[in-house]
Amino acid sequence: MSTHLSPVTHEEFPTWQASSIAAYAADLIEAGVSPEAAKEQAEQSISAAFPSGESTSTNAVFGVLSQADEHVGYVWVGRDSSTDPTSWWVWDITIDPAFRGSGYGRSSMQLAEDYARSQGAVTPGLSVFGFNATARGLYESLGYETTSVKMRKTLTEA
Repeated sequence: MSTHLSPVTHEEFPTWQASSIAAYAADLIEAGVSPEAAKEQAEQSISAAFPSGESTSTNAVFGVLSQADEHVGYVWVGRDSSTDPTSWWVWDITIDPAFRGSGYGRSSMQLAEDYARSQGAVTPGLSVFGFNATARGLYESLGYETTSVKMRKTLTEA
């Protein structure tokens, strides 16, 4: 499968940003965050990552395109929040539901790693929600190792 990345343009960025905020909020809700708090957290997080309203070389958003140049998803890769310029993060990867299970996620991850490497990255990391077993399996098959586990329990009134 031949997949390639295309930088999201200034004109495309607001559409990606709105979609990314909605998807992140939905994941937060599934993880147990209230809808109001999830929306606020998603908006703040993504807006803070892109104060200029567009991606940069060290915080880049790409469209994932098929061999036929059909848009199949997005990937966001950039430096992590540490002071180590070799430590990067795959902040988000989304493959449209109609294209999942066809190798686009794996190919996109490899292309994101290639991009990060070209920018000086040595150790890419990522975060994945515990309920996303499919993504966790993909990341493990690509050599990502678990470095921390966050757990939670909801208490009911007695």
